[in-house]
This record gives sequence, C-alpha cells and structure tokens, in this order.
Amino acid sequence: MADPDASPAADAPKGLPKRSVALIIGVSAATALGNTGLISVLPAIGRSIGLADEMVVGIFSLSAILWATASPFWAKASDRYGRKPLMMAGLSGFMVSMVLCGLVVSAGLRHLAAPILIFIAFLVCRALFGLFGSASNPATQAYVADHTPRDQRTQSMAMLAGAFGVGTVIGPFLAPLFIYPVVGLAGPLFTFALIAAAMLFCVWRFLPESTRRPDAPPEAEGAGEPTVTDAKPTPMWRDRRVIPFLVYGFIVATTQTAQQQTLGFLIIDKLNVSPLAAQHPIAIAMAFGAVAGLLAQWGIIRMFEMTPRQLLRWGVACAALGNLTVALASDYSTVVAGYAMASLGFGFARPGFTAGGSLAVGWRDQARVAGAIAAVNGINAVFAPAFMALYRWQHAAPFFLNMSLMLAMLAYAFAAGPLRNADPAPATRGDVAAATLERSDEAGS
Repeated sequence: MADPDASPAADAPKGLPKRSVALIIGVSAATALGNTGLISVLPAIGRSIGLADEMVVGIFSLSAILWATASPFWAKASDRYGRKPLMMAGLSGFMVSMVLCGLVVSAGLRHLAAPILIFIAFLVCRALFGLFGSASNPATQAYVADHTPRDQRTQSMAMLAGAFGVGTVIGPFLAPLFIYPVVGLAGPLFTFALIAAAMLFCVWRFLPESTRRPDAPPEAEGAGEPTVTDAKPTPMWRDRRVIPFLVYGFIVATTQTAQQQTLGFLIIDKLNVSPLAAQHPIAIAMAFGAVAGLLAQWGIIRMFEMTPRQLLRWGVACAALGNLTVALASDYSTVVAGYAMASLGFGFARPGFTAGGSLAVGWRDQARVAGAIAAVNGINAVFAPAFMALYRWQHAAPFFLNMSLMLAMLAYAFAAGPLRNADPAPATRGDVAAATLERSDEAGS
C-alpha cells in the first residue's frame, strides 16, 4: 500500500513513454494542421465567396471567445475525469467543426446563399471548435506536466509547442493539395476532419491515462513548489505568480495571430494575383515561418538549454525584428524572410511563457494554469478584425504595431519580477524564495 504522505514526485513517472510522446505530438499536430491549413486557404475562400476581409478574419472571433471561456472549465474537468477523455473531447469538437465548416464553404462557393448568411453559418460552425475543441489543449499540457520532472519542464513544453509547429509546417503545404475538383476550396476542411478522426481513434486505443491525480499530497517544498493548500485556490487571473505570464502570453499570441491572418492578404496584394493563384506562395511563406519555429523549439532551445527567462527575452526581440522586416518589405522574398524571423521569435516566446507559468505553480495547479494559458492563447483572435481594418488602411501598419507590442513585452520581461526570475530550477536559486514568499503572503491575506 502506498504511503499517503509520500510526495507524488517520488512515484511519478520519470518521463513519457515513446508511444505516448508520439500520440501527444499527434494530438497537437492534428489541431495545428487544420488550423493553419484553414488560415492559409481562408483568404482565397473569403474573396471567392465575396466576404469582406474583416469578415473573413472575424470568423475566428466567436470561436476565440468561447475558447477562452471554456478552456478553464475543461482544465478543471481534466482534473476530475482525466486527461485522455478531454483530449478525445477536443479532437471530436475539432472534427465536427471542420466537417460543418466544409459544408458551409461548399454552399458559399456554389452561391447557394447570400454571403452574409454564409458568414453567419461559418461563424457558428467554427464556434463549435472554440467550445469543444478547446478541451484538448489544457489536457495535453497537463498530461505532459504530470509526467515531467521540473528540471525537464522547459524542454517538454518546447516539445509540445514543437508538435504544434509540426502541424503548422505541414498544414499550409498540404492544404492546396486537398483542393479537389468537386468540392474545391472546401476539400482541405473535410480532409483535416478525417485526420482528426484518425487521431481520435489512436488516442482512444493506445494512449494510457495519466497516473497522477490532483488529490495526491503536495510535492516537497524543496522542489520549489509551495505547500500551501487553500480550501479555495486563488483564481489564476488573480495569482501574482502567474499574471505576468498570462499578460505576456496574451500579447505574444495576439501579435502572432494578427501576423498569421494578415500574411495571406499581404501576399495576394503584394503579388497582385488571384486568390487561388496565391495559394502556393502563401503556403511557402507559412511553411518557412513554421520551420523557423521548429528550429527554435526542437533545435536551439535544446541545444543551448535555454531557460524560460532567456526565451521570454529573445522571443519578443526576434519577433520585433521580423515584424519590422515585413513592414518595410518591398518584395515577396523579404516578406518571407521577415515572417520566418518573427516565427523564430514566437518559437522562443511561446514555450517561454508556457513553461514559466507551469514552473511558477505547484503540481496541484498544473491543469488550472494550463487552462489559463490556453484561454489567453485563444481569446486573442477576437482582435483580428481590428488588425485587418488597420491593414486595409495601410498595409504596413499592423506589422509596425506588432513590432511596438513586442518591444513593450521585451521591456516587460526585464521589469516584471516573475518574468525576470523565471528559471527551470527555481529551488536552487534565491529569486524563487521571493516567489514562494509572495505565495505565502497571498495565502495569509
């Protein structure tokens, strides 16, 4: 019989089995595959149907609101029902949403309804992804945290971000190949739904459930985790350990989403070609960006054993330089180079604030912080129409704004205590004692 006073760190798995790693990568990659594939074909879909550019990027807005609202709920549910069921729920929501969106796009391309009705139907069908598809993101992050020692957390979160990057590499390349003769631009959506269905089966059949549960005793204080166990935990939105990571993550995610959703329109206008003819140049540009992100997450971070503190700083610095390059670009090649540089920066920044937020809290709070991070990663799409309106006014304006936001986050990374002190081994450093004291003060207040 297990000792009830034993630390879960003592009997927790030392790492994920290779098959589980592959399945976790598959869950993240399948979602990214569909999302970036959809983003790459959406400008062509919108202009072929006759939707205004702001309406096209606005399709993600309701989904983003629901994603941010539902993510904390799904994170809490993963503590209660397990990580695996929530991954399956997320994949199911993504699959159903893609099928319905494909049917709506097919109707729009055949002009079976007015563009405004197609927009409303597309908005609602995409919203299903925000409501149910958001279940898998906090579940996968919590699953990885369950099986990863603290000193390996940064690289594990980078692996998870890299899995998403795999999908972003493949999605834009595959999307044009799925434009079939009969269904046309709706073909990629149906194909991504089939990929999600295959991944759903694999998770159901082969992924073991996480062995760690939130009712386990807290980890030893020497591991850098607070031992305070409040009857009612502080909401992540008010937790001083986590707030700076959420603010930083929200701005970074907003900037990256704005750049991704504006890129396709910029390339169409820069090359002055039809939306369908621009599909391959858009795919190539997005693939260069995704490869740069993968280089950061699966190469540079591991090679140099970068800490969250370093990632938070280098990430926004590179992203600022990349957005400045795109803003000043006079040709397609420079746009691609700038987008790749910015993606390299986002490849640093995203695992930086994800791992930093995870390391800032104890094991009991892993699902909750994962839900909060998933929420800020989703809600940012609400602002996409504003960036698109800015783009219509002046093509370079959104990228100058992005650069300014990234420079502001660079200053914030040096100024905010939790960001300035973020490190993968806090128990051995004096700056973590301050963080633990802050948590004790908060519990006593």
